[in-house]
Amino acid sequence: MDRSLLVAGHRISHTEIVRLFVIASLTLSCIFITSISLTKHVETIYSQLFYFPILYATYFYPRRGLFLAGFCAVVYEVLAYIYVFPDIAGMIYTTGQAILFICIAAVVAYFTEKINTSETRYRSIFETSPLGIVLFDQNTFAIKMANSHFSAMTSYRPEELAGMNFSQFFDTQKEQRRFFEFLGSSEDVVNFETQFVKKSEHPFWVNLSWSRIDANLVSCSVIDINQRKLAEQAADENSQQYQQVTDHAPTSIVVVNAGKISYSNPTFRSFTGYDAEELAGRDFRDLIHPDDRGAFPVLPESPGAGTPLPGLTEVQFRTKAGETRLGTLFFTWIHQKGSPAVLINLVDITEYERLKESVQNESIRRRGIISTAVHELQSPLQPITGYLAMLTQNPEKYGVTDETKAILDRVAKSIDHERQVIDQMLELSVLEAEKIPIEYSPVPVPALLRTIIESGGYGAQAEIAIDAPGLIIDADEGKIATVIGSMLSNAVNYSKPPRKIRIAYVSSAQDTMHRLAIRDNGIGITNTQLDEIFRTQNPADLAGNGKKAGRVGLSLSIAKRYVQLHGGFISVDSVVNVGSTFTIHIPKQRPAEVPHDA
Repeated sequence: MDRSLLVAGHRISHTEIVRLFVIASLTLSCIFITSISLTKHVETIYSQLFYFPILYATYFYPRRGLFLAGFCAVVYEVLAYIYVFPDIAGMIYTTGQAILFICIAAVVAYFTEKINTSETRYRSIFETSPLGIVLFDQNTFAIKMANSHFSAMTSYRPEELAGMNFSQFFDTQKEQRRFFEFLGSSEDVVNFETQFVKKSEHPFWVNLSWSRIDANLVSCSVIDINQRKLAEQAADENSQQYQQVTDHAPTSIVVVNAGKISYSNPTFRSFTGYDAEELAGRDFRDLIHPDDRGAFPVLPESPGAGTPLPGLTEVQFRTKAGETRLGTLFFTWIHQKGSPAVLINLVDITEYERLKESVQNESIRRRGIISTAVHELQSPLQPITGYLAMLTQNPEKYGVTDETKAILDRVAKSIDHERQVIDQMLELSVLEAEKIPIEYSPVPVPALLRTIIESGGYGAQAEIAIDAPGLIIDADEGKIATVIGSMLSNAVNYSKPPRKIRIAYVSSAQDTMHRLAIRDNGIGITNTQLDEIFRTQNPADLAGNGKKAGRVGLSLSIAKRYVQLHGGFISVDSVVNVGSTFTIHIPKQRPAEVPHDA
């Protein structure tokens, strides 16, 4: 390392001190020799001597060399004036020589700066390049120069790299021979991937590109690609694992590239009846049943093609054996060998659709049986109802006593109740078998409650308090009226005198649900009965404490399903012999779609 000295606050290296001493010595020598030459009238040498310090200074210090040239020109001109004046020709000659000093110094300084700038730029690129750069002899492979990045890459110090044989970095002799073959081709080479060995003898992957600077010198750039290679190896391992997953997947998996099948798993091959060779390269649309082929969209070739992938799609396929099978398709983009492709997941729903059709047929048959049964049950009630009305409306004519009329009124009431049960059976069968549409509209709840109380005569049977001022909900008014009517009927029927019913809106502004609570002071419901009251087949027996058995199973089942159609639910809190609270929960926002049997 070049040592330095601190002079007047500036650090100057020993090399610079020597150069400055040489320049000063040459300059003083030239002045001294010129003075003697002018005194002795020697005119052939002294003017040329100044070029030694001028050229030397300009080569190492271009700008300072110009100042030195100017200084030498002035000194030379002064000496000439002293010894040549008044010789006009001699004065012109010396002046021309002085000007020539400056011109030659300027030319040399210009080209020196250009060379230094180019050298600095190249050295900067060489040293700061993100690539490892090595200059080596093509014949001996001796390294002439290597930048710091290559030094860090191989773990060698720069002084260790100087003179090393470049070929010794290759991991194996096989890779060396391959390198020699490419190098001997006399052509520049790019993207030559091989393995080098660090100083620690650990191998790592590199990418080499080289070109010849002259007949002997080769410039080689080195890129460390070890992480990429390790990632590729890991990707290959993952690919094998994914291959195992897809090969054993229970659903069909197909990869389509530019409309052609590039991969199909065994499940898809079993689904279509074709083997892998028959499917490879085949147009995916050819497998679709002719009835659906025209409507099946053309798959885009890349995500940026402007056409989005289809959504969930049901398509009929024609198998190799000529059978028709139904599949649900899911589409997504993947990358296969660097290019975009469409991954298709296919779920075979052929058997599901057959079972679904069978269930639908069975449901239709069951509804027919229920409708017939309802008709057969209602038919005998019609004449009975007519005869009872005739007897009770004109008792004197038919000799009906007051006691008999009271009995007939109870019979008519029971028949009306049975008719309601039969109607509920029919309505419930429709709810269970079909999806009932919801007709949403703004429903003013206080007005609806007053209508239900008045039409049902509940106000005469119980004291009913309403606390839902200005409440408007978005719902199907008819179905919500049925729900509230069922809740209110049960509350009145199973409350203890004096019957007190309270209907209150218990939701806050932050809630996502409307909550309408109906509380009674009835006989209450046990925990066991709470599990049964909404079940169609097991209506809860609320006849505890000697009360008459009631039938709430059908009406509550219907109410539950109507609320579920809105995306809501019904909750119950009850204490035996204290009372029950039925709360209707309806979403404030309409659900997109809620199954009726949710």
